[in-house]
Amino acid sequence: MSSHREAPEMAKDPVADSTDVYAFVSPDRPDTVTLIANYIPFQAPDGGPNFYEFGDDVIYDIHISNQGRATQDITYRFHFHTEVRNSKTFLYNTGPITSIASTSWNRPQFYSLTRIKNGTSKVLASKLACPPVNVGPRSTPNYSDLAAQAVHKVGKRRVFAGQRADAFHVDLGSVFDLGTLRPFENLHLIPTPAAPGVNSLQGYNVHSIVLQVPISEVTRKGDRPTDPAKASSVIGVWASAQRRKSRIFDRDQGAYVGHGPWDQVSRLGNPLFNEVIVPMAHKDAWNAHRPVNDKDYAKYVNHPELARLLPVLYPGVFPNLAAYHKPRADLNAILLTGIPTGVVPGFQNYTGPREADMLRLNVAIPPSSSPHKLGVVGGDLAGYPNGRRVDDDVVTIELRAVAGVTIPLVDPSFTPDGAASAVEDGTTDTNGDTSLTFPYLADPNGGYQTQPGTSSS
Repeated sequence: MSSHREAPEMAKDPVADSTDVYAFVSPDRPDTVTLIANYIPFQAPDGGPNFYEFGDDVIYDIHISNQGRATQDITYRFHFHTEVRNSKTFLYNTGPITSIASTSWNRPQFYSLTRIKNGTSKVLASKLACPPVNVGPRSTPNYSDLAAQAVHKVGKRRVFAGQRADAFHVDLGSVFDLGTLRPFENLHLIPTPAAPGVNSLQGYNVHSIVLQVPISEVTRKGDRPTDPAKASSVIGVWASAQRRKSRIFDRDQGAYVGHGPWDQVSRLGNPLFNEVIVPMAHKDAWNAHRPVNDKDYAKYVNHPELARLLPVLYPGVFPNLAAYHKPRADLNAILLTGIPTGVVPGFQNYTGPREADMLRLNVAIPPSSSPHKLGVVGGDLAGYPNGRRVDDDVVTIELRAVAGVTIPLVDPSFTPDGAASAVEDGTTDTNGDTSLTFPYLADPNGGYQTQPGTSSS
């Protein structure tokens, strides 16, 4: 979930599938903003000898909108290139990989970083090295040191691209079994005893692009805003992936070769938007559209299917939600326009009336000294939906928002059901210890160290 298998066709192309996007004022360098785009979901750590990697035939973009038009005013573009050092072996590595320059690593990957601003492209760096995947203690000893070698300084920026532990957590096995939430399944239409949530992503990895840039590089006026009330303090962020219009297998090269212009095949702004809001028949079309066209999807935000399902699946638990038939102005603000001044005291991340799915980050709000995993809902203005931090519990935040806890912000006549402020899937991030320093995400789970799951019917 978040965006791990959110569309039928995209699920067949995991190399181009963006799983999560994060944007936050950096706690270790508060004059910068950190942007993270994760790709390639559900990576089994032991999936060799052809371990997971970025696609050489995919363009990966992180977009910034700072003019209130929901268009990409700045794009950071990543293009990858993979080499094979020894064509006579099937092995990923022929000995311990003791540095990212080690010749025993048979399939190193490199990338370029390009900034596109106002239609003008500038290559900021090239031949930047990724780290290897975490094969195991013999192949990749001292993995944290290998990953640290892949943190590159590009002017005042920092960048990392490579495998990381997935920090997103959700009980997929429960949620997709007719909307079951294990802590409350005793109240389900088809009841079973309540149980703790199960983190379906525990033990899995993703491939992460982590970019830290000066705040002044991404704001409308090229400054570091200090007044959260000003419109110029807010930026919109989303990620996308592009492929060539067509791919044909070239027998002579033994590879697929792309032809024609580049077309967007995947995108992601707010977590769970395409996964939960957009109907299945439109999910792949949504992936191909840019945020500027999202007015076509506003009806699914204003009258979300999940808000209708909760009272049905949990009879008698959400009577006030069941009786509420007005358009969901609260969700429209959270997901499509940003929250205007006056709704949450001391906070706004409004980008204007144009409806577009983007993370909206008010860069004038400093990092919290005591972060709350529920972000703004928990009284922490530095957390989701003010951008998104790695440890924000977005599943709980969005479940509670859909269940009605945020309706009174825009409609004081509504009283949320008692269960709305308690609903959750019962999971926590049990995948790896995240950090307050770059690149924030935990080292990836190791192939040798991984413990396969058990089968159950």
